Amino acid sequence: MAVPLAVKLRPNTLEEFVGQKHLLGERKLLRRAILSKRVPPLIFWGPAGCGKTTLGFIIANYLSAEFKYLNAAFSSLKEIKEILDRARREFSNTQKQLILFVDEIHRFNKLQQEAFLPDTEHGTIIFIGATIYNPYYYLIPSLISRAIVAHFHPLSKEEIITILKRALRDKERGLGNLNIKITNRALEYLATLSGGDARKALSSLEIGALTTSSDRDGRIILNLEVAKEIIQKNIFYDKKDSYHYDTISAFIKSIRGSDVDASLYWLAKMIKAGEDPRFIARRLVILASEDIGNANPFALVLATSCFKAVEFVGMPEASLILAQITIYLASSPKSNASYKALERAMQDIEKEETKEVPFHLKTHSSHYKYPHDFGGYLTQSYGVSRKYYYPLSVGEEKKIKEFLDNLRSPNS
Repeated sequence: MAVPLAVKLRPNTLEEFVGQKHLLGERKLLRRAILSKRVPPLIFWGPAGCGKTTLGFIIANYLSAEFKYLNAAFSSLKEIKEILDRARREFSNTQKQLILFVDEIHRFNKLQQEAFLPDTEHGTIIFIGATIYNPYYYLIPSLISRAIVAHFHPLSKEEIITILKRALRDKERGLGNLNIKITNRALEYLATLSGGDARKALSSLEIGALTTSSDRDGRIILNLEVAKEIIQKNIFYDKKDSYHYDTISAFIKSIRGSDVDASLYWLAKMIKAGEDPRFIARRLVILASEDIGNANPFALVLATSCFKAVEFVGMPEASLILAQITIYLASSPKSNASYKALERAMQDIEKEETKEVPFHLKTHSSHYKYPHDFGGYLTQSYGVSRKYYYPLSVGEEKKIKEFLDNLRSPNS
């Protein structure tokens, strides 16, 4: 089986490693730990193709240690125990630590994760767990507390281009022996659509180089048209993890901030990634009340209609409904006065003695004054003297403010 280009081109030193300067730049903690050969247990958290496994191999090179790779998707507790038993014997005889790299560590259950704790604690192994998901959601606290969590970022477009150019130059491990001519537009396109994933970018480059016929001069021309054929954009987005919550957060905050275009971008990302349209619609209903409120009461009506229409129509047409309401809500005047009013009242309920209902407000009380008998309004105690609702002078809420101010005016 041919070794993939991404594996052949894997760097062996920190100097060759591209990206993650916030972790491996000069004087950064992780770089210092590797160079001093005092590497603590590590958890690498970041998207695919950003260098997590590669850095594990590099650490093994610097420490002259055996590197054992496990993928949690295909490993059992029995296999883990066998590896750990062997690591203990080796450490007892030679004092050499095993670097145990566990990819997709989030797939292991609590019992499987706990199996690493004793050997991690005693230094029998240097444990490195890798995951694309937030480890604070998926890993047991006792494992996290023993490790340094290193958050990897997607590679930038410029960093991907650096890696692709290296692959094209390298005659030993890369494609340097092939007569490849790649246009700048094709290079930019591959780097952009790889989404920060070096593995994907290199795989696409390799496919293009090996499947494109040479011209009459023996050159393999990789232009923009070829680049479009060999790479497709994938959006990493998991509905159970922080990517899901971060994206909906950006969406809601963009609408709240009245940025129509940003709102549409985050909506498009969710739709493209296959987000449940009903989840989006529910959040729009909440936003219509929490962030728009009485500044535009009709926003809640439209948002609720949007939710019903999305359920009725289904995708892909429901995306049009979501876009329409997103634009409307982002363009609407905003007020959280209703939300803040309830919050103030709830705080009083929690902190103060609960008030009893006044006698004249109780059921069938003969002392209650019916406002309609007095022209629709009269001064009467309703058991609460504190003010909670402070309407803003914006949109329809301005009319509410004027109405309430007129009622409270001594001349009214």
